[in-house]
Amino acid sequence: MTDTDGRGAPSAAASAAVPRLRLVIARLYRQLAQASGDDLNLTYAQLSALARTQEHGPLRIGELAAHEQVAAPSLTRTVAPLAAAGLVSKEPDPSDRRSWLVTITPEGAELLGRIRRERSELLARRIGRLDAGQVDTLLAALPVLEQLLTEPEPEPEPESGAQAPGEGA
Repeated sequence: MTDTDGRGAPSAAASAAVPRLRLVIARLYRQLAQASGDDLNLTYAQLSALARTQEHGPLRIGELAAHEQVAAPSLTRTVAPLAAAGLVSKEPDPSDRRSWLVTITPEGAELLGRIRRERSELLARRIGRLDAGQVDTLLAALPVLEQLLTEPEPEPEPESGAQAPGEGA
């Protein structure tokens, strides 16, 4: 059974919970971010680019921008402080000397590892204060929350009177 109105839209109860869910996620993220003693004060975008580089690297700036869903010039500005801090290296792409490959450095990997450990430790302490039923509920919610991360956004409906792609002249 789903909590929808029959057309796929969330029910009134589910819709009313959306602001609460958004606020809880945002506050929890902020607390986790503050718990990691990131003495470099990296931005969310910089940490995300660093993590994606570790996960998928070495990457061209354009490839990393695609993973981050931002424009390449924006990502270039995001990566510059990471390179200056020695967290990533930028090397010419051997297959295309006009492009650069971004690779995480051992220092960048160590920093990411420390941040992840500190954030996980805080979350583990918080979970440790829950009772068994609450832990079970939290664990049962994980697959649904993971689905929210990967659920693609539907294409917007064309406005009435507008031609669909490929129609008309």
